[in-house]
Formats: sequence, structure tokens, C-alpha cells
Amino acid sequence: MGDPKKQRKKYETPRFPWRTDALQEELSLLGQYGLRNKRELWRHETMLSKFRGLARSLIGKTTEERMKMGEMLLTRLKKLGILHEEAAFDGILDSTIEDILERRLQTIVFRKNLSKSMYQARQLITHGHIAIGNQRVTVPSYLVEKEEEEQVMYTPQSPLANSNHPLRQTIALITTTENTKTTQAKESQKFE
Repeated sequence: MGDPKKQRKKYETPRFPWRTDALQEELSLLGQYGLRNKRELWRHETMLSKFRGLARSLIGKTTEERMKMGEMLLTRLKKLGILHEEAAFDGILDSTIEDILERRLQTIVFRKNLSKSMYQARQLITHGHIAIGNQRVTVPSYLVEKEEEEQVMYTPQSPLANSNHPLRQTIALITTTENTKTTQAKESQKFE
């Protein structure tokens, strides 16, 4: 069988690591998306730069190659949900790091109101309370495809699957109070 393949870094560090604006932006993204450390952010930035590099390299190819490889790249990004269904080839170059971070399992669990915060979403995933379909997923950085997004739920074996669980009740209470606050804010804006 031989030796296993040598592990390599899956990320590239920033060229200018001590620029204040870049540090502030990284820190805000870490807090907003509940990332564990900057390496997670750098890994997704590297993935985005590879997608952009592929798109730029296709510009110099012949028309047939560009159509074939461009279509493959577009379908992959649309399948992941990074690009919208009606997005064109230029959309690859316009995509941002937030587009990739929004497709993480951790973010989707929080957006579907399965947790109170991003950090709790990460904890629920690593502790094995979240599944996609019938498959338990314990990796918070898993990129959820568009067709899998509807299947994200609590695992049937988890105590959280019971709707009477105290955590589920507090989450439901938080979402109802947030919904009433937003409706009140919209109504007050109408009267102004």
C-alpha cells in the first residue's frame, strides 16, 4: 500500500499579515461566522482564490475549452450554492468570502434556527446532534450543497430531536421575540 500521502497546508496566509484594516476585517468575520481561528478563514479564502484563478485562466483558452471548463466550474459553484442559478461566468470573479462562509454547515444550522448562536451551532455539530438527511455530520466547515440544505436537521438519536427539549423551547422563544421586534420596527417605520 505504501506510505500515506504527505499532509499539506490547505490554506495560504495573507501577504501582509499586520495591516490594520485586514486584521479588523478578519476579526469581524471570525465573530460574525463563529470561526474557531484564522486558519479556517484562510482556508476558505484560498478556496475562493482558486476558483477565481480558474476563472481567470479560462479567459485565455480557446472558445471550446472555455465553454466546456467554464460550464463545469459554474455548475459546481451553483451546486454548492456559492453562485445563484442565473449567475453568469463573471459571477465567479465577483464572488466574495461571505458567499462561501454562508454555505458552511455551522452558518446554515444557525440560519435555520436550530441553535441560539453561531457558537452553539458549532457545538451542536461537533457533538453529533446535527444530520444531513440520515447522515450525521460532525464537521462545522462542511459546505452544504443547495439540494442538501432542506435536509439539515437534528439527528433522530439526539435528545434535541424531541420538541419538548428545554433548548428547543428557548430557541423557539427567542425566534418569536425577534419576529415581534422586527414587525414592530416595520410598523413604526410606516408611521414615520
